[in-house]
Amino acid sequence: MFLENSIKGVKRGGWIEVIAGSMFSGKTEELIRRLRRAEFAKQKVEIFKPKIDIRYSDEDVVSHNENTIRSTPVETAANILLLAADVDVIGIDEAQFFDLGLVDVCNQLADQGIRVIIAGLDMDFKGKPFGPIPAMFATAEYVTKVHAICMRCGNLAHYSYRLDDSEELVLLGETSEYEPLCRECFNKANKI
Repeated sequence: MFLENSIKGVKRGGWIEVIAGSMFSGKTEELIRRLRRAEFAKQKVEIFKPKIDIRYSDEDVVSHNENTIRSTPVETAANILLLAADVDVIGIDEAQFFDLGLVDVCNQLADQGIRVIIAGLDMDFKGKPFGPIPAMFATAEYVTKVHAICMRCGNLAHYSYRLDDSEELVLLGETSEYEPLCRECFNKANKI
């Protein structure tokens, strides 16, 4: 049946994949890997990122290991629907920075037969669920939780501990602003 449909040019059903974890856990690296494989398979790929993420590049998605892939920065999740035409796979990086409308956008795209791969932080610096990611966990067909290494004890880390006293929810940063910590070290650092 699949072979018959692909010969006729009928698109298979879409789905949603979520890659989530703390900072420095390899989320973007895994997103880029999956998108490169899709490109290698001659699938049409579009990548989006929030316009506010200009840490390494205004336009490209860039991992901490400096791997890059071309992307389109957008203001809101709804803009993705306007720009995603005639594609097989859509990648979305730093998904936690998008509005909650991202869930509906991803579901609409998957319903259109598109494979949607998103990457983002699942928790903010306080250890609380972040943006649309928890709802994406619930609606995605595939969820991959990646972990960093705790900078204090070497265990698996899944918290992004902020090193300064800023209370802003969104504070773009790197190793000078954040460190990945395990639960025990995160609780000690926050004196819980």
